[in-house]
Amino acid sequence: MELTEDQIVRYSRQILLPQVGGAGQEKLLGARVLVVGAGGLGLPAAGYLAGAGVGTIGIVDSDRVEASNLHRQILYTTRDVGREKAVVAAERLREMNPDVEVRPLVTRLTSANAPAIIAGYDIVLDGTDNFPARYLINDACVLAGKTLVHGAFLRFGGQVLVIRPREGACFRCLFPEPPPPGSVPSCSQAGVLGALAGVVSMIMTTEALKLILGIGVPLTGSLLVFDALEMRFRTVRVPRAPDCPVCGDAPTVTGLVDYELFCGLRCRTAPAGEVA
Repeated sequence: MELTEDQIVRYSRQILLPQVGGAGQEKLLGARVLVVGAGGLGLPAAGYLAGAGVGTIGIVDSDRVEASNLHRQILYTTRDVGREKAVVAAERLREMNPDVEVRPLVTRLTSANAPAIIAGYDIVLDGTDNFPARYLINDACVLAGKTLVHGAFLRFGGQVLVIRPREGACFRCLFPEPPPPGSVPSCSQAGVLGALAGVVSMIMTTEALKLILGIGVPLTGSLLVFDALEMRFRTVRVPRAPDCPVCGDAPTVTGLVDYELFCGLRCRTAPAGEVA
């Protein structure tokens, strides 16, 4: 596609970068990114994707805005409490950038609908807050050959991993088995510093933009771990596990399963956002 004069002005600071230029901006406008969870991670990520000019952004979330969301889910306001998150997020993104097609999906991501939803996108950003959802998204992306950017945070720490099927580790390589039920507290139980959501989300967004543009070195097979109290980052190399049941040399998982039973949890299989 050819950039219009208005687009050249809007994206001028980005186009000035030699690694982007006009050709890179055209790649962004033609890209399709799915954000699963319009919460602490997904919401700011969607905002920066829209600002960068990513042409199609899907937002999957079945929940409504709650007052306890507002300290970290920064596109929502007090008057949005009670409204559907995906719908409100889409309204804000369209106001921010009319170039962008925003597709709100007010639904739970399940083993039944995940393949069809993910099929329409190039990259998936996982902003969910529970293990059943994370395993579901990981498996669906690996089976579909889609690039996935995983992010998570709790208390004062966060992590980001880029999953490119069979090029590096997937989520199951990192966590072959889910933790025992109740062993990992949720953010509603353990708390979280609101600004930390922005740090992790921006790293996820940056990785997605790098992947679209084909620049830099993505966090494929490298887990970036962030400690806000020490203000310290470290990268842990995570090799692909040859015996991984999803992305290994002889995969045994060839379809999506009942992730609540897999994780031993009686919780929702779809996210309300990174922090519910």
